[in-house]
Order: sequence, then structure tokens, then C-alpha cells
Amino acid sequence: MGAFRGVIACGLAVVLLGGAVGGLQVVGTLNGAAGWVGMAVASTAAAVTTEPPEAPPPRAVAVAMEWIAVGQDGRSFVHRASGRRFYPWGFNYDHDEQGRLLEDYWETEWPKVEADFAEMKELGANCVRVHLQFGKFMDGPDRPRPAALRRLRQLLELAERHRLYLDLTGLGCYHKQDVPAWYDALDEAGRWAAQAAFWKAVAQTCRDSPAVWCYDLMNEPVVPGGQRKAGDWLGPPFGGKHFVQVITLDQRGRERPAIAQAWLRQLVRAIRGVDDRHLITVGLVDWSLDRPGLTSGFVPQAVAPELDFLAVHIYPVSKKLNEALETVRGFAVGKPVVIEECFPLRCSPAELDEFVGMAEKEVAGWCFFYWGRTVSELEKEKTLGAAMQREWLKRFAQRAGRYQGVGGP
Repeated sequence: MGAFRGVIACGLAVVLLGGAVGGLQVVGTLNGAAGWVGMAVASTAAAVTTEPPEAPPPRAVAVAMEWIAVGQDGRSFVHRASGRRFYPWGFNYDHDEQGRLLEDYWETEWPKVEADFAEMKELGANCVRVHLQFGKFMDGPDRPRPAALRRLRQLLELAERHRLYLDLTGLGCYHKQDVPAWYDALDEAGRWAAQAAFWKAVAQTCRDSPAVWCYDLMNEPVVPGGQRKAGDWLGPPFGGKHFVQVITLDQRGRERPAIAQAWLRQLVRAIRGVDDRHLITVGLVDWSLDRPGLTSGFVPQAVAPELDFLAVHIYPVSKKLNEALETVRGFAVGKPVVIEECFPLRCSPAELDEFVGMAEKEVAGWCFFYWGRTVSELEKEKTLGAAMQREWLKRFAQRAGRYQGVGGP
């Protein structure tokens, strides 16, 4: 394809299109996930370097968490020692009820993080996807920030206490003001090297923790066609946040899947140099399939050999659940498939529940969204968005019981 013309940003700000809640038609705005956008320039600013207090010593865990591995069937996950199946059923913990990213409040409001993890566990989750911002972890292309890594260790301890497995998604640039100017000024080789340094530091911090289910290299990377102007690494803001990044500014005659493969290999090599146990994936938009029209360049058949499993972001459309299921099947190329982002944005909670039932044997796990408000708190807010969230959280908790025998202790 020629110049890249548009992306679907599946992350924090969403438009609800035609979702029904309690018989009402939902059309509105919610801090949540998908939308159709074009690409734009993002300026940058320096990151904040507040030092957190020293993390408390880890608390004793009654039974040690098992490491997670891909099953012998190549389509599922297992607890490595016991061989019990692990079916991820959890949440994206990408922002709170105010739209703040985790690093915006984990320094000064750590008790809130602890409470939110307890709430997700109470709802029946066995995994949590956490989004780490590049600018909060790096002071230079090869200089990780010790304070951020200490806080990450504290998050690992919290996950271990609650027996929640972490999907650590890195290289986030969601808040433009937190992206260092020096980072956007780097050329392709320099940027990839800085990204590899980020992942090496994170992997060194996490390599001994069984609470890490996987490393997700980046949320929704794109290989654009043609050439982009200097510094134009991000998609446009959507709801004040940037969800999509490009991994090159100049195709230079290369095949787009080949660029994706080279980028993946460099980052995977950085991680495997210090950590050979945790699984590795990348967050893929649903239009990564090799179909006519828009594509991200991360074609499943091309990128699967570089990864332990495929993580797909998909939001079913009302009355088109079979189409969504066919898209999911397009990612079945010999590795486990996880629906890493999903929510009733363009369908009702009841339809999403139906879709989960249709696809649960096709996929190896799910991550939805939790934004810091419990069912009881949402019941006090008389809005359609709150009603939709509340209804889905109830259905999430009801369905969680199906996976307790295989999905967790």
C-alpha cells in the first residue's frame, strides 16, 4: 500500500457506536478503546523524575505462583510446573476513572493501585495488562530511570500477593507531554536501539518474577508505507492520548512485513539476552491481516515466528459477531491467539458475552478493561456509559467462574 492514511486507535478514548444497554441505544464518549483516525505529528516534552519511596519487602505468598508457558498443543497456555491449563481472563489497567495513566498516580497514590488490584481480583480476574510509558522509564537512549524500575518491582510484588499475572506492555507514548524530545529526534536505528534499551532494563527487573505472564513489545505498532516527515512517530491524539506508533519514517523500498520482522527481532534479542523465560508478544490491530486495503504491516504469518503468541485487539460490531469471529480466525497461524483488548463499544454487553462464548475455543485468553470504579460505584452514576461498564463487569464476573479451574488457583 502507498502512504499510510488511517489507523484505528484501540486504547483509552472511544466512541460508542450503536451499543445497547438495558434496551437503550448508546451513542456517546467513554474513556476506553477504539476509533478511526489519521496519522499526525506529535511534539515532545521532558519526563518527570519523582523518586518513589523504597518498596516494602515482599510479603509471603501461601503458594508460589507458577511460571506460564505455551502448551504442547501450540494453541494454549499452561502452568509450567504442574501442566495445568492457564486461560487468561482479565483486564487492561490502562488508566483510572479520571483518565490518568498508571505512572501519573502510582508515585503519590499507591494505595489506590493496591485497591484497584484487589477489586480486579474480586471480580474474578487472573491477569492484568499494564501499560508502561517510555518517557517515564528512560532518561536517555541508554539510561533507564532507577526510580521507575523500583516502582515496577513494587508492582510485581503487588501482583504476586494477589496472584495476578501481568501482561507488561511497553514503549507507551500515550501522553504527548511525557515523550522526551530527544526520543522523537532519533532516526530509525537510534529509536530501535533506545527501545531495545528500555526492554532490556524492564526484563532485567522482571526476569525472576513468575507474576509476569508476558512482555508486549508495543501497543499497536504500524509500519507505514512511503515516507513520513522527521519526528512524525505518533498517531494523532484521540481523547488527549496517542495509541498508535509507527516504527519507521521511511519505507525505503523495503517490504513492510520485513520491517516489522526486523524490529521484532531486535527487541526480542534485547529481552532474551537477560530473560529467557517470560513469553513475548506484541499488541496487533485487527486490520493487521493480509487483506486488500488498510494493513498495519504486522501480517500474522510474517510476525508469528518472532513471537510466543499473537495478541489481537478487536471490538465486535452489533449484529456482526460472525464477522468478528472470522477476523479472529485469521490470526490462527500456529501460535496461541489472545484477545488482548475487547469491550462492548460497538455492541451491547449481552452481544459481547455472546461473542466470548463463540470465540472462547478459538482463543487462548482475554483482556477487557477496568478503570478504577467498582460495580457498586458505577451504580451511583446515572449515565449510559456507567450502565454499560457496570453491565459488562457483572457479566465478566459471572463468566470468570468458567475459568477458575483452568485459569488460576
